[in-house]
Amino acid sequence: MSRNSAFANQHCKLCADICEACAAECEMFKDAHCQECAKICRECADACRKMAS
Repeated sequence: MSRNSAFANQHCKLCADICEACAAECEMFKDAHCQECAKICRECADACRKMAS
């Protein structure tokens, strides 16, 4: 992004998709650390979406 890459937005969107997939997987497990991982992954996905826009 700092170099104005033509692919920066696509990269951020892909990162958001990956984080969402991780969150969905972690949410399947009721362990506290899995739920915490899901929460953090969703926060990361939101940050990536904001950078992409």
